[in-house]
Amino acid sequence: VQLQASGGGLVQAGGSLRLSCAASGRTIESSTMSWFRQAPGKGREFVGAIGPTGYINYVESVKGRFTLSRQNVKNTVYLQMNFPKPEDTAVYYCAAGRGSVYRTLLSQYDSWGQGTQVTVSS
Repeated sequence: VQLQASGGGLVQAGGSLRLSCAASGRTIESSTMSWFRQAPGKGREFVGAIGPTGYINYVESVKGRFTLSRQNVKNTVYLQMNFPKPEDTAVYYCAAGRGSVYRTLLSQYDSWGQGTQVTVSS
């Protein structure tokens, strides 16, 4: 499956931004879809994942602010970022895999998008 992330940009702290991840090549209906992010000088970290049935897992730092969703008919997943903070500044990547939404390691996902830059100004 090929993944295309989009929607990044510059946003003020406290604002909102929605990232999209469009899949092609096959349906992602049965896939666990996740978002990771990589801040400058840091490793890529798990943000959240949504399973085929809609069950969701988030990293603690984004709970209550970010919302994952999916539209299987559009073969697309979304990351709604509300009340972003400057520390959320990073390149955001979507990934596709199988299994539990509690899989948070990069190696547990087999398809990756190219990343979209999110910059949160204070």
